[in-house]
Amino acid sequence: MTQLDVYQQTGTKNGTTEVKAEVFGIEPNNHVVADAVIMQQASLRRGTHAVKNRSAVRGGGRKPWRQKGTGRARQGSIRAPQWRGGGVVFGPTPRSYAYKLPRKVARLALKSVLSQKVADQEMIVVDSLDFDKPSTKTFKQLLDKLEAKGRTLVVVESGNDNAILSARNIDKVKAITVENVNVLDVINNQQMIVTQKALAKIEEALG
Repeated sequence: MTQLDVYQQTGTKNGTTEVKAEVFGIEPNNHVVADAVIMQQASLRRGTHAVKNRSAVRGGGRKPWRQKGTGRARQGSIRAPQWRGGGVVFGPTPRSYAYKLPRKVARLALKSVLSQKVADQEMIVVDSLDFDKPSTKTFKQLLDKLEAKGRTLVVVESGNDNAILSARNIDKVKAITVENVNVLDVINNQQMIVTQKALAKIEEALG
């Protein structure tokens, strides 16, 4: 088991919590993490690139000259690829770059980046993030009390909309629910703030 400090919203320490070492204390597998990052980045590509082939360009409906007797090479259309203004051969067409890693590989990648965050002491566990209503000012004060600096990923339990809305307009802060935790977000943010309920959900899903 691995022990993590738990803080209150006021920034004061409120004891410790034990988490599974097989989720938050493994030796990171950098190769698997790289595969997961590449997969996520590929899935983010829009894939809307396109060119016009000879059937899509305008014109070229009439044969430019007769088949035989002119001394020139036979041609069927002025929009064939060898003509200026003709269609493009083997050009890019709209496609999806998305693909999926095997489930075990994806889980190992996520456990690797979470374990690295714990090893680097960049994961802050809070007992809860309770807001009566969305408040950017209150959330900024919370970040100051927790001494969270740089890009920060905030992970809360599902249904905690007030916390997510409170963090939405803060620069370099991204708030997500525990179901959306992913390798790319964990890597791209220096600090990670997790509620105890969200931490338990992560442990349950990956343990």
